[in-house]
Amino acid sequence: MSEEAGKPPVVVVSEETSVTSGTAVQEKLISAARVFSNLLKPTYGPRGLDKMLYKTNGSTAVTNDGAKIVAELMVKHPAAKMMVAMGNTQEEACGDGVTTTMMLCGALLEEANNLLSKGLHPLTLVDGYRTAMAVASEQMDSDAVDVDEERLLGVAETALTGKGTEAAIDIFAPMVRDALTAVEESVDKPGAEHVAMFKIGSGGLRDSHLIRGVAIRRRVLMDSLPNDLVNARTVVIGGDVKIRKMTRTAEIQITSAEQLDGFVEAESERKSELAKALIDSGANLILAGGEIDRDILHDLADAKILAVPELDESELENAAAATGATVLDSVLDIEASDLGLAGSVRWERRQATDQVEDIITIDDCNNPGAVTLAIGGAGETATEEIIRGLHDALRATSIALENGQLLAGGGASHARIAHAVRKASENESGRARLAMDAFARAQETIMATLADNAGKDSLDAVLEMRAAAREDGPAIGIKADGEVGEVPGVWHPRAVIEEGLESSVETAMSMLRIDQVISARGD
Repeated sequence: MSEEAGKPPVVVVSEETSVTSGTAVQEKLISAARVFSNLLKPTYGPRGLDKMLYKTNGSTAVTNDGAKIVAELMVKHPAAKMMVAMGNTQEEACGDGVTTTMMLCGALLEEANNLLSKGLHPLTLVDGYRTAMAVASEQMDSDAVDVDEERLLGVAETALTGKGTEAAIDIFAPMVRDALTAVEESVDKPGAEHVAMFKIGSGGLRDSHLIRGVAIRRRVLMDSLPNDLVNARTVVIGGDVKIRKMTRTAEIQITSAEQLDGFVEAESERKSELAKALIDSGANLILAGGEIDRDILHDLADAKILAVPELDESELENAAAATGATVLDSVLDIEASDLGLAGSVRWERRQATDQVEDIITIDDCNNPGAVTLAIGGAGETATEEIIRGLHDALRATSIALENGQLLAGGGASHARIAHAVRKASENESGRARLAMDAFARAQETIMATLADNAGKDSLDAVLEMRAAAREDGPAIGIKADGEVGEVPGVWHPRAVIEEGLESSVETAMSMLRIDQVISARGD
């Protein structure tokens, strides 16, 4: 009888823990990733459909933006969480291309699953994918073109297509381009953070326009305050414009009328000093982050100075950036160099209710550091989707300006990558060649999805694209109607396509390297 007989077994994990090993691990992970990828496929391209997201708090959102959908989903599966992390990385890095990245990762894993079922080792797949990615980078080097004015407009149009902006894309695309070029001289790297969004709340999409400055919703306190200012010298105050309260509790004992008069007169003189400092500065426009004393406000109105109180921090910063002003802590610290210049300032009185506030527009600023896109339309849900599309277009266009290289869209670049990888695989003697061919087939999911969402036969589109990729000449891709042809105005920043491809490949390889899943929950 052995020494171990009769001894209880060694318990390392709880009884609820489940351990999955072998090929079943990859099958489960790949299956979950495929579901996640297929969820986003119908939203892809100019003919993509929308998803309605019904949240736990009862609110709804209608969107086909991959980043928005990924952010709202309550994901539990570990593979799906890896996909979400990949999508978030793509959104943070480029602001566009999340759906493309998700689809490519799902396609890479699906192709890998087919080869795993035939006995190919996961690490062989990883090696093949890594080699194929190097070939893809070389192909992008040869296909990339430089940015010019026309192509930059194409980048904005491509990013906006399919985002609910088609009815006014001829207005929105130039707005996006002009917004970034307007701030180019004042900031190091023009980006979406230098462009604010403002909902007009009325009219239609074609009423949208670019404001070379900021628009603010605040109540104008007095009808006598000036309007329609031109070349207004601007002072931006970060705090209150009033007498500061004492930090300690104090009692003042007044025993005569003369003492009361003296106390009131001293307070009035202090207010007059603050008002005089503002008036003597030569300012025509005062923007404050806190309250403005009523007496001071009357003095400013008499001096034909427009004063707007209680702005939040972002509004103050945007106004200062647009006008070139310095945000000051105290009224008494004003110097000539702290003043900014607003080309035009006007305010529009709205109905006097608690919900509706007046609209104050600071426009026509010279070399503004911040601008605003004013979006027309009265529909809240539709306007939110348009703003998401404009934000993606701003991110994509700013990346194009920064990096200076573009790749053709409509699946043209992915078709060229697939062709290059297939050609390179012919020189590969080992089993990694199978993985490289799988990588090439995964690229074709872009063309197939574009054609399928447009109601065309995806197989015919892929075969036509394969033939077109072998020829030199203009970019051939899937057009908006699903047909294969030239796509001269469809451009993506190289960084968007390259980052998306690298992220999808890295995530796919990470999943393929997992050989065991240990679940403490037992599922």
